[in-house]
Amino acid sequence: MCYGFDGEAALRQSLDRRNLLRGSLAALAGVGLATGLGATAAQAGGHHHGRRHVPKELISIQLWTVRDALNGSPGYDATLAHLARIGYPRVELALGYFGRTAAQLRRFLDGIGIKASSSHDGIAADAAGLEQKIANARTLGQRFMVVPYLNSDKEDDWKRWAEQMNVEAAAARKAGLRYGYHNHAHEFTIDFGNGRRPWDVLTEELDPRLVHLEIDLYWAVTGGINSGEGVEDPEGFALDVIRCAPQRVLQYHVKDRDPATGDMADLGTGMIDFARIFRRHQVLEYIVENDTPDVTPQQTAAVGYRYLRRLTY
Repeated sequence: MCYGFDGEAALRQSLDRRNLLRGSLAALAGVGLATGLGATAAQAGGHHHGRRHVPKELISIQLWTVRDALNGSPGYDATLAHLARIGYPRVELALGYFGRTAAQLRRFLDGIGIKASSSHDGIAADAAGLEQKIANARTLGQRFMVVPYLNSDKEDDWKRWAEQMNVEAAAARKAGLRYGYHNHAHEFTIDFGNGRRPWDVLTEELDPRLVHLEIDLYWAVTGGINSGEGVEDPEGFALDVIRCAPQRVLQYHVKDRDPATGDMADLGTGMIDFARIFRRHQVLEYIVENDTPDVTPQQTAAVGYRYLRRLTY
């Protein structure tokens, strides 16, 4: 059963979409042709001897993962250069521009061969803030901009935020950007007292023509476990979240989970069966993240990149 709303209708919608894609190049491309975002079959999941690999050009890292290195030693420039040497072609920005303007940051990233393809930005305080946020994203050459975190135990807050995000997403779409929302676990566990949770409100209120989802797989799995609905099959719970949402899932945060403690873990060292999830749904960006790196941020970044490059599904 789909989580949070009319699962039968969502299933029909999903099946209709799959029937349209079956037997076509779009089926190989995953979400690429269906979204109209220009992804090719190779971009959505390259094949090697009948097995898919995550294409290198779709691998990214959320800079929150390396925040200690950015803010301390070795610093922003050296850390970004290190990510480029590891092989990352993309980053998802967070924490600001570290003393640069958007134009200056673009020149720096171009110089080391990394693209800022996405960013985490809160809902703008006013129209001027939204205009600046969009202008910065365009200057940086981004494809995505994502709201990273909202939290309240009041249903009306989530409705208001969804309305604001729809407005922002419409402006982003006019500027050639895709606008998304990034989940945590509490969207699946907060109960408004009427059996409804934040995920119900978001999936009902966010305009699927304008807003996509950046599914954090660690938090989706954790939300299923914490709510009790995904204890027996955490990946199945996450797949239901992906399958049943009317919004397109275009980005993943790929973050592992320690089976004993439930804490975050470096990729490949935890319990989450990413191959199972990727087989069922491919996206346009696979973003490595670990909020609490196992050893150092730099090692977590390297482990995550190698894991995604070697994974077959």
